[in-house]
Amino acid sequence: MSPTMIVAGGTVIAGGGLAGASAACVLAAAGRPVLLFERHRGPTDKICGEFISAEAQRSFDRIGIDLAALGAHRITAVRLVHRNEVVTGALPFAGYGLSRRLLDEVLLCRAAALGAEIRRGESIRLRQNCGPLMLDTPSGVELRPKTLFLATGKHDLRGLRRNAKTPDDHVGFKVHLRLAPAQIAGLAGHVELIMLPDGYAGLQLVEGGLANLCLLASNKRLRRAGGTWEGLLEDLLQTEPHLHTRLGGATSAGKPVSIFRVPYGFVHKPAHTDAPGIFRLGDQMGVIPSFTGDGMSIALHSAVLAADLHLAGSTAAEYHRRMRGDILGQIRRARALDRIATSGAGRLLLMRLAAAWPAGLRLAARLTRVPPSAQIYHRLGPPASPKPDAGYFA
Repeated sequence: MSPTMIVAGGTVIAGGGLAGASAACVLAAAGRPVLLFERHRGPTDKICGEFISAEAQRSFDRIGIDLAALGAHRITAVRLVHRNEVVTGALPFAGYGLSRRLLDEVLLCRAAALGAEIRRGESIRLRQNCGPLMLDTPSGVELRPKTLFLATGKHDLRGLRRNAKTPDDHVGFKVHLRLAPAQIAGLAGHVELIMLPDGYAGLQLVEGGLANLCLLASNKRLRRAGGTWEGLLEDLLQTEPHLHTRLGGATSAGKPVSIFRVPYGFVHKPAHTDAPGIFRLGDQMGVIPSFTGDGMSIALHSAVLAADLHLAGSTAAEYHRRMRGDILGQIRRARALDRIATSGAGRLLLMRLAAAWPAGLRLAARLTRVPPSAQIYHRLGPPASPKPDAGYFA
């Protein structure tokens, strides 16, 4: 039996996370055939600070997601912490905290309701990107889509690896915790950034009263702590007074997840050798340091912008040029801030500046966000009503 082919004009999306699922929503709402592959069979936690900025909220408005209705925790202030010193400042917007486990599933369900076909527990493999795209599935079905939206997050698809520089020697961890009632009350409405000798940690509430602890530490420190999450956490509790207080009496609400060698600062640079039908979304397009908390916004912006430009007939090259222009300055500024926050002298300078000029925290937040002027897709009007889909396979 010959392999089944995807019908001409169909779009395949690799990855059902924030970027992939959001793009599927926009394309399916416009009546376009969409086939999305997500390697996880069910809800899963992702390495993410789970902070939703005002820019991300505008993208969710376009997709039709009501964050408050999902129980997202409202955040209006930031605390910068170094040892026993704490500086608090108001954010230039009201943000939200919401877990990726919940959010990604909501987006996938919405995409399916709009007409997208979702394949769970399956990963695709690139066979050919020179000339017509050719993709293989675990079931042996061959796909020949006109367009591929690459939304595999920090994990590269074989044959389409990012041209990223060697990343720094840091390990990222994320875990959800149930804090003691007094600590929930103390954390409410804030995102806390705790600067460590060789990295930083972020702590905030998400839905259901859970707290997200997300941190970046050097591989050297992890090895000193025995090479395990439990050892690293114990080390942090012994050396960081603020975390010792916040996490006193806390219990785990799930298994920690980790990632290594993330190419922070990467921004895809369009080249004439790029495959014409491949749109890079989210971390496949650009990776912002987690210290600034705008990774979700970039993922959403890339998804909605790519879908809108594709619907308007623009090429992948045009999208990549536009997206690079939107985020390059932001990511460079965030990278500079990240380097300051992870150096000894830089941490002290940052704390002194924040204490003397609290409005500087608001300015830093603005400078490391997706520019509102970049989100012109909100002026294109609401998505069209879903149209009947004849199916993907011929």
